[in-house]
Amino acid sequence: MFLLRVALPDRPGSLGAVATALGTAGADIQAVEIVEKYEGFAVDDFMVEVPHGTLPDAMITSCTNLDGVEVLWFSHYPEGWGLHADVAVLDDMTESPERADQILTEAAPVVFRVNWAAQIDQSTGRILARTGMAPAVDALPLDALGQLDQARAAELPDEWLPGWPELLVAMAPFKQGTSLLLARKGGPPFIKSELARLRHLASLAN
Repeated sequence: MFLLRVALPDRPGSLGAVATALGTAGADIQAVEIVEKYEGFAVDDFMVEVPHGTLPDAMITSCTNLDGVEVLWFSHYPEGWGLHADVAVLDDMTESPERADQILTEAAPVVFRVNWAAQIDQSTGRILARTGMAPAVDALPLDALGQLDQARAAELPDEWLPGWPELLVAMAPFKQGTSLLLARKGGPPFIKSELARLRHLASLAN
């Protein structure tokens, strides 16, 4: 499975043209999600399967050959993750409000397409909950993470935590003086709509 993030003109026919180009290049589209719109453009995520022997470069070229289309990111995507709508997480949180923070933390890697998530104490950096690929430490360094009481994205440098590579992170205030931290290795960069979704979901877990 691959994730292809594409910026394309926000006009009728553009999405269909990209889908046709991907199909011509041999890609099997599993799902499409609009992640952002701005100034006449849309940013869409395509989840695609690629048959053995198909070169990923062929998909990128087929898209960039279209007028006004730009490939923002292309990478492997973990098998079995798929797309998970925000509304599904909200339903789970509503059904079990006493576990809302735990539900959102556990679902975050799929919902936001990140490598790991952690709920951390804003004042100490102590990890209160984590997903499987998060650092197995008691606390994260606050000097590396920076301000935790607002929704924002940041880039952590190599060795921000001993033995850990550089990461792209996003964070938002969570419940009772904590923050929800999301981390991606390599990309794609977090965009405004993702931060808005993170801030909204985190606020509903209070």
